[in-house]
Amino acid sequence: MKIYDISQRVFNCEVYPGDPAPEKKVLKSMQNGEVYNLTAFSMCAHNGTHIDAPFHFIRDGKTVDELCLEAFVGTAYVAEHHGVITYNDATEIIEKAKEQNPEAAKRILLKGDVEVSLEAAKAFAASEVLLLGNESQAIGPQTAPMAVHLTLLGANVILLEGIRLSEVSEGVYFLNAAPLNLSGADGSPCRALLIDTTER
Repeated sequence: MKIYDISQRVFNCEVYPGDPAPEKKVLKSMQNGEVYNLTAFSMCAHNGTHIDAPFHFIRDGKTVDELCLEAFVGTAYVAEHHGVITYNDATEIIEKAKEQNPEAAKRILLKGDVEVSLEAAKAFAASEVLLLGNESQAIGPQTAPMAVHLTLLGANVILLEGIRLSEVSEGVYFLNAAPLNLSGADGSPCRALLIDTTER
């Protein structure tokens, strides 16, 4: 068994333009003669590796604490692609995942420098996908991500953004990417792990 940490390090992670970056403050330090160490930190819910809940773009959408954990934990498929994902590309990825393992087609992680087009988002939304992950900080075009987010989140497809898949080959894995239990939140950081239980 091999475990891949596909998360970014929080305090030097990528930050979406305009969002506040994570900050860390040392409150107590044994180096300064105190009896214990204590750290406080603050961050945007969408810094680094994180999930988007429907409430991120939908006024009455589900918040993080209302999401079913099944979306974040289970068999997943890593699909490598570069460039814009079209409707046909999305359909091909879904079918390939189903051929490998029908359960893996519920959680698809996109490896590479990809941009999910609106038409591809419609294809993923119409399928049985519970979670769609990608390596950039936004699933759609960086300059206009709203339509893609609305299409996916409106179909209750949870988004896992900012993952790191450079060391992971295309194929089937077990995913654990549960968010923090943040009441009323539109997103949450997570420690995303992929577990390979096969001999490759």
